[in-house]
Amino acid sequence: MISAARLATLQTEAVARWHVDPICCDSREFDALVLANHEINFRLWHEEDLARDPGATDAIIAQVKRRIDRLNQQRSDSIEQLDNAIADAISATDITIDLALPLNTETPGSAIDRLSILALRIFHLAEQCDRPEIDNAARGRVTVSLRIAEQQRTNLADSLEQLIEDLLAGRKRHQAFRQLKMYNDPELNPVIYRYTAKK
Repeated sequence: MISAARLATLQTEAVARWHVDPICCDSREFDALVLANHEINFRLWHEEDLARDPGATDAIIAQVKRRIDRLNQQRSDSIEQLDNAIADAISATDITIDLALPLNTETPGSAIDRLSILALRIFHLAEQCDRPEIDNAARGRVTVSLRIAEQQRTNLADSLEQLIEDLLAGRKRHQAFRQLKMYNDPELNPVIYRYTAKK
């Protein structure tokens, strides 16, 4: 159903392409969900860089923070969409779901999201390794970090592959993890609903 190694390659290729060409997520159905999540993380990564600009004014930081909040909500939603698609795919098979089966500590959607972050981290670490003005000591530290991130991606992709095999073999039970975010909900965030009530 899903090849974790192929998804990791899809994310890696997208990061490199999006740094040169406009973002485009024209893909097959599940890949489109993976790339939509990846695009959100791509945008978040660069907003987080802007948030740390020492020359940014308070007004600019506030704008960036609001964009980060919106993107974080979209990220949570996209992880749930990935898990819902996986649940639908499992339901379409003849696998019998035993409610006594163990759940994994992380859903496949969460693992795909983490693979996305690793693809971004690896790209940007490699970019720092190639920066001409970086000194040798810093380049050495970045190179070590890059190797660790690459190993983490391999390990995570292998673990995701095993999880998917376990789900499809009926050894584990899949259940989407609901994020239940409150901070963007005008009815649940007390700062927002108190502000609205005063108007």
